[in-house]
Amino acid sequence: MEKIFYIKGKFLKESQSFVSPKDLGFLRGYGVFEFFEIINGKPFYLKEHLKRFLNSAKILKIEHSFSIKDLEKLVFKTLKKNKNFKNGFVRMVLTGGDSKDSLFSEKSNLYLFLEERKKLPQIFYQKGVKLITKVFSRVLPKAKTLCYAESILNLKEAKKKGAIEVLICNEKGEILEGTTSNFFATIKNKVFTPPSEKILEGVTRKIVFEICKKLKIEIEERKIFKKEIKNFDEAFISSTSRKILPVTKIDKIKIGNKVGKITKAIIEEFEKIRKDFAKNENFS
Repeated sequence: MEKIFYIKGKFLKESQSFVSPKDLGFLRGYGVFEFFEIINGKPFYLKEHLKRFLNSAKILKIEHSFSIKDLEKLVFKTLKKNKNFKNGFVRMVLTGGDSKDSLFSEKSNLYLFLEERKKLPQIFYQKGVKLITKVFSRVLPKAKTLCYAESILNLKEAKKKGAIEVLICNEKGEILEGTTSNFFATIKNKVFTPPSEKILEGVTRKIVFEICKKLKIEIEERKIFKKEIKNFDEAFISSTSRKILPVTKIDKIKIGNKVGKITKAIIEEFEKIRKDFAKNENFS
């Protein structure tokens, strides 16, 4: 059955859904987005995603009239119109709107798309993956923007090197985040992650903090440097699509001999949270 999308105030079939060539998101990359999972027909950690979405719009000064409640209603209405869509993802996009001069507009545009993705190979979670490091910076790092040109170029290089993600580093040698993920390293049974001031705080990243608190695993925000990679006992990345993914190699340096016990414990607890959510009939 064909999916139904929300396109600028209307619900349309996927085959009838188009973005205007005058849309500033298309022309200039002027827009923000949010990406969240649907589990058993329900949006996972929806409020947290919507809060970040509205904050991103605020940072880019995209004017709109949507509240969290308005967006929640649109999400549930979209899911209701797609009754067979039980598991997958929603991509919510807010652009600067259609422009007559390719720079300014009078009204922003909101879109909701449904996506299905292949799961990553299970071997990635059992054996870990490789990352590479690159020195570059994201535009307005606290916002989830549509500007991904440099990230995509670097991800293409990563793919050629057998890696699945790129760790963004600054000129001081600090590891900040992945192009589409947050980064964690474990040293002597303590988990470290880069400070939130310089990164896009992922919703899954926040869940990792909740898990560590529950499991009584020490976790701390602090600067992490490339020169420390050789000291990592474990490492992992977190994101909506990848969940908690173990890392066993960064550039040419191996991280541990296998997926570590702390990473495994966090993965197991995260999967338990997802399973409990799928069974729970009472959600908001």
